[in-house]
Amino acid sequence: MSSLSSRARWVAVVVAAFLGGLIIASGGLNLSKLGFAQGKPDPQSVAPLVQASNAFVEIADHVTPAVVSISVESRPQPGTQQRRIPNGMQLPPGFEDFFNQQPPQVESGSGSGFIVSKDGYILTNNHVVTMSDRTTVAERVTVQMLDNRTYKARVIGNDPTTDVAVIKIDGRNDLPVLPLGNDANSRVGEWVLAIGNPLGFDFTVTAGIISAKGRSLPGLLNRRGDANNYSISDLIQTDAAINPGNSGGPLVNQKGEVIAITSAIASPTGVNAGYGFAIPITLAKKVMEDIIAHGKVRVGVLGILIREVTPEDAAVAGMKDIRGAKVDGFNPATGSGAERAGLQAGDVIVSADGVPVERVNTLQRVVRNHKPGEKVKLEVMRYGQKKTFDVTLTELAETARVSPVGGARPNRAPAAGAPATISSDALGISFSTVPAQVATDAKLPADRRGVLITDVVPLGAAYQKLGPQDVIFEVLYPAPRRAIRSPADLQGVLRGLKTGDYISLNVHSMAQGGSDRVVNIRIGG
Repeated sequence: MSSLSSRARWVAVVVAAFLGGLIIASGGLNLSKLGFAQGKPDPQSVAPLVQASNAFVEIADHVTPAVVSISVESRPQPGTQQRRIPNGMQLPPGFEDFFNQQPPQVESGSGSGFIVSKDGYILTNNHVVTMSDRTTVAERVTVQMLDNRTYKARVIGNDPTTDVAVIKIDGRNDLPVLPLGNDANSRVGEWVLAIGNPLGFDFTVTAGIISAKGRSLPGLLNRRGDANNYSISDLIQTDAAINPGNSGGPLVNQKGEVIAITSAIASPTGVNAGYGFAIPITLAKKVMEDIIAHGKVRVGVLGILIREVTPEDAAVAGMKDIRGAKVDGFNPATGSGAERAGLQAGDVIVSADGVPVERVNTLQRVVRNHKPGEKVKLEVMRYGQKKTFDVTLTELAETARVSPVGGARPNRAPAAGAPATISSDALGISFSTVPAQVATDAKLPADRRGVLITDVVPLGAAYQKLGPQDVIFEVLYPAPRRAIRSPADLQGVLRGLKTGDYISLNVHSMAQGGSDRVVNIRIGG
């Protein structure tokens, strides 16, 4: 009996402790019923979430009717091929090439756009309404609206440098229209919605934030990789889901205003990976106005070749901050207003019309707000001195759109009977005179026949800055500025420098279509 009594008392203690624990876990005597889920959350706690959800609903309802689906068709261009894959067969990437090729009967594509005027003007991407070369306009463009109305559209104009196009449908002045906002007021972290027709799913709405501004995306403007020097690299990045078919659709803010045109994604798989890019609407609007008023985009240019500023560039220019746009050279094809105004290769542009230039895209944005013939006030740093210039913009002609400076270079120059080379430990390069045959084959101007780089030491001072087929033809800094016509000229300059000093070189690249650039190097790396 005593044993049973002890066991009973022990059980009672355990039960009491368990119930006490329930009371503590329940926050006092307000016990929830055992075996049932907790009640609904406090309405005050979820009110902000409901409001945010309702805001997205309102924006989607307002925006979607003015978004359109665009399909394009053309007869194939010469040399176009199509893979013939047996019906129903799914192939791993790359295996399609094992099947026979035949010319397609029709080349087709699709994308998105949005209506900006009641009489039927629509903004979209250049690459939506052109063929694979991103230049040839599609023969047939069809627009479908949310209510299934379908129109044949005319391409009013297109601009490969900004990837913007304007098309027109014949409306009855009753079409839904989207308001255009000001992307300059948008901030990183703000909520945005993307509306379009991804992967054939018409009028899809996705949400995200602005991830970054002022992004550059090489290859967006030309699939061949030879986008011209005047291509804009001032994109808005977002993590709102964007996929093939979204191109040309609107990216809208919390007011339902368009702040950008969705254009591209960065993805290892070709579908959304969280990195979408869109063209700022202020730029797209200016392009649209030019196209409608003039039938083409009138681009005012400085006539310079520019690059982002490196720590070496800032040090040589006498700047504490690493910012601005470095002048690499001038484009004779356009006639350079900047060169006529007094700018020099190696200058770093730090301000344009009073706006601080942080990166190349800042300068591009300021210049694109001007028309040809207008003036832009530039402040530059030149080897420790600040200078100011008023530059008259010239108009960019189609023939002036040339290949960009830079890019990959081979590891070694061709051994075409080259003369003996000289090595420089200070720069980490080997160089020689330019062989006469090489100069003739490259059509090298007389004032560019300096010294030819024949090899670059891996991880040396000039590594990834100079390459074979580069010709050093001028030393800009340290002063005085002087021409380089022989290896002895360059050796003479290098003898006066010590580890930690900087040298500024004017370089002509035979590997990049005969372009010039300024290269700043810290001696000894």
